[in-house]
Amino acid sequence: MAVSYMDFTSPSVRFTYDVNQNRFFTKDSQNYINSLSINQLNTLGNASLLDIYLSRGNVVEPHIHQNASELVYAVTGAAMVSMINPFTKELLNFPITPGQVALVPQGWWHYEIATADDTHLLAIFDAPVPEFIGGSDLLRLTPASVFAHTYCLNEAKVKETLAPIKNTVVIGPPKDCPNQGQVQGEMIRQHPSYHQQQNPHGSPYKRDYYDMFQQQQEQLLEQQERHFQQPFHHPSGQQPQEQLPRRQVIGNGWDIFAEEF
Repeated sequence: MAVSYMDFTSPSVRFTYDVNQNRFFTKDSQNYINSLSINQLNTLGNASLLDIYLSRGNVVEPHIHQNASELVYAVTGAAMVSMINPFTKELLNFPITPGQVALVPQGWWHYEIATADDTHLLAIFDAPVPEFIGGSDLLRLTPASVFAHTYCLNEAKVKETLAPIKNTVVIGPPKDCPNQGQVQGEMIRQHPSYHQQQNPHGSPYKRDYYDMFQQQQEQLLEQQERHFQQPFHHPSGQQPQEQLPRRQVIGNGWDIFAEEF
């Protein structure tokens, strides 16, 4: 959307900007995020972006953007974009590789996991400045007594579990996570995007769970190919399109992970 109030004759008008000069967050040299908003480029209008770099196993923490939808575009590497549909109460998982996108509607709980090293993502928003609420802030700032009372939990265990979360995480696991390597390996093996890779830590994982999702991945690719090869038909004569197996009901598979923690 054009900026109708912009005086394009003003000497302050900016048409270009080096996004590398505006670091939003840094975990380390391989995991960081640059940002661009109307604060850096005043002609930008109703758009903004995050320039995301991740190594395998790193996660843009679960979060929401309360003021914008997000279009995630894969430049290099590979990632799984996951979100919860608040209307169907389902967890959706979308693997993307270079040239592919996934759309997260405004306000939806979501996260991105890099499934390959040197992953580069562009997150594009339909707002001049994207707002961000991270799951780490919700967990560390909500009193443990509230979680315990609301969900019938053991307050002492809640406090112990959440105690390591001291700051906004943004990219996890945090640098000071004592078992970061193990956590990253487990995350990739447990996630539906995991394919036949050597287990770096030697710990077993659920073979039946893995086989189920590998089969779904193969079916998804085959059905996508058939879908895009079909000629266009007018709606009055169009046949119902085949449903793609993209959805996973919460608790239908993810509860397997609880046995390992």
